[in-house]
Amino acid sequence: MNINRFPLRAGHAARAFINNSRGATIAERVDALNALSIQDAGRVLSGMPLDYAVNILDRPELRNAAQILALISAEDAARLLHGMSNDRVADVLLELDGETRARLFSSLDEPVRVAIQHLMGYPPRTAGGIMTTEFVSVPDSWTVAQTLDHVRQVERSRETVYAIYVLDEVSHALMHVVTLRRLITGEPDASILTVAQKGAPVSADPLMKQEDVARLIRKHDLLALPVTDEHGQVLGIVTVDDVIDTMISDTTEAAQRFGGMEALGQPYMKIGFAGMIRKRAGWLAALFLGEMLTASAMQHFEGELEKAVVLTLFIPLIMSSGGNSGSQATSLIIRALALGELKLSDWWKVLFRELPTGIVLGAILGLVGFIRIVFWQSAGLYNYGPHWPMVAVTVFAALIGIVTFGSICGSMLPFVLQKLRLDPASASAPFVATLVDVTGLVIYFSVALLILSGTLL
Repeated sequence: MNINRFPLRAGHAARAFINNSRGATIAERVDALNALSIQDAGRVLSGMPLDYAVNILDRPELRNAAQILALISAEDAARLLHGMSNDRVADVLLELDGETRARLFSSLDEPVRVAIQHLMGYPPRTAGGIMTTEFVSVPDSWTVAQTLDHVRQVERSRETVYAIYVLDEVSHALMHVVTLRRLITGEPDASILTVAQKGAPVSADPLMKQEDVARLIRKHDLLALPVTDEHGQVLGIVTVDDVIDTMISDTTEAAQRFGGMEALGQPYMKIGFAGMIRKRAGWLAALFLGEMLTASAMQHFEGELEKAVVLTLFIPLIMSSGGNSGSQATSLIIRALALGELKLSDWWKVLFRELPTGIVLGAILGLVGFIRIVFWQSAGLYNYGPHWPMVAVTVFAALIGIVTFGSICGSMLPFVLQKLRLDPASASAPFVATLVDVTGLVIYFSVALLILSGTLL
């Protein structure tokens, strides 16, 4: 291959790379290329045998594949793209700018262009968006021997051959699925239908969310799930490795949002300093502004604090307990929603479950706080004043209210965000903690006014 912006010594770089990685797996070679700059990775790929380069480019783990292909001449890029799986080509092209995408797209053959354009038309994170159009299908009139011969001929150009899809000869609708294991054990002259799985095949709509696709694959223990249109015709298949790749990416983004920041969108060591600041500063500023309300709440109760300074000793305890209970509830509900264990309409069930849970958890923490004050006072470790029993009761009662509120707030916020069509992961632990901190102070001082009025206050 001739790469416009690479020297002719690219072949030497590729041979050196292959020699140095001799005996390594494709995954290990992908990791080695990821450690190189885009220019160096392109030089290495430029001198590799076509099949070798295609196998590496076909791996979703390879970073900057789109940028590498953008440096290659249209003719050579077309050879690589033709060898790659259609779903991987669609993903790579979507990462490119419009001009480069059009240049590479026009270099493809007409059948490949149609298939790629079809895949790129579906929304991301749907069955159609992650499926591949490279699958094995045969008419229902074929024999086992004919099917085996066909599998041998097309095996290298298909995503997987572990499942063969039997189509109606006239309508081309999906009728049955045959596993490779059943196929090779069948009688050669027997109809393909004799080794087909019983019952209607499991399939997905092209607009089905990838989370639902993953649940179907897990529920039915499949290696691949066919995607069909309204007429039952197979549009493509979603393989289990495609689901794993996309779910890992989504889980990473959700984890980053849950930590109180924007998703990075690329590996930690690859994002620039300015990009890192942009991703983190916005949320930190928003949380900081939220925490300013805590100072406002304390200013509102300034008079009470001056009269009963002892109450300030328990503010960190009170605030952290409410935030922790809210973060626990948020984590549980977000995960349950992601796994399909809860639906939006289940919010009231969660509410009535978290209400007694919060009360009991708050009572446990309140009892611990009560015992701590009693022990410290009795042992002479600290003097909480003549009204220390009332202070202990105040802490006990306040913790029940604050932990209960935190549990309810943390469990309901994901439902609210999902109702607003926002990502529930945005209800991150820092966001819930900030909200509960402010409200927790109000609850704490309100309980203190109720219990300590006429004594300390």
